[in-house]
Amino acid sequence: MADNSNLLAEQRRALILDEVRRRGGVRVNELTKRLNVSDMTIRRDLDALARAGVIEKVHGGAVVVEEARTHEPGFEAKSSLELSAKEEIALAAARLVSPGSAIALSGGTTTFALAQHLTEIEQLTVVTNSVRVADVFERARGTGAPGATVVLTGGVRTPSDALVGPVADRAIRSLHFDLLFLGTHGLSPEAGLSTPNLAEAETNRNFVASARRVVAVADHTKWGIVGLSTFAELAEVDTWVTDTALPAEAAEAAREHVRELILAG
Repeated sequence: MADNSNLLAEQRRALILDEVRRRGGVRVNELTKRLNVSDMTIRRDLDALARAGVIEKVHGGAVVVEEARTHEPGFEAKSSLELSAKEEIALAAARLVSPGSAIALSGGTTTFALAQHLTEIEQLTVVTNSVRVADVFERARGTGAPGATVVLTGGVRTPSDALVGPVADRAIRSLHFDLLFLGTHGLSPEAGLSTPNLAEAETNRNFVASARRVVAVADHTKWGIVGLSTFAELAEVDTWVTDTALPAEAAEAAREHVRELILAG
């Protein structure tokens, strides 16, 4: 059976991941029929998702990974997931930024995507604890982009390439931002925004306390995920920018807590 050329690999893998999470497990033959692709294509998709640590391959299919609340995937593993959704979210979030603003970007793959759309905005001051985000602005400076004044906090590096701990916390507490763009491991009505990393949770709390407006940037797969430590209640989020794959019931629940919900795409 020929591969379905109308469905990109990342879109197909997103559908597979959603199905595994919804049902707890899937079989290869079910996926080949549903997606109209070959067994080999599905097995490659399952291999890619397994390498990212979001599913577990079993004989004939795959099952959901029951992650510990302390499990923290690395930046590279997370960067391969939901690429289209992150790009749509980044584009929508970038429209919230005005020239001359003082903004903060936390660590994460979605804030990394956002940073790449902010390099053409003039006279920005950017505070970040993300090594990856700081690198985006540094590279842009060499291409003749308007550039930004970038403040990179110090701290201890996490698996997601964020700098956290007392040094980062002190730096953030001394500053004030017009806008904070906040990545998160998970969001839920009960636990709010959470992360597996205790030190990152404290650093993010300081980000929230220093911001006039808090914007969460997180794709639909983060809904219902709960990490070890909460760093913000949903009610503390002014705007959540997510993608249109967020289920209607989740959107309804989110609107009861956040002030504004933007579905990008």
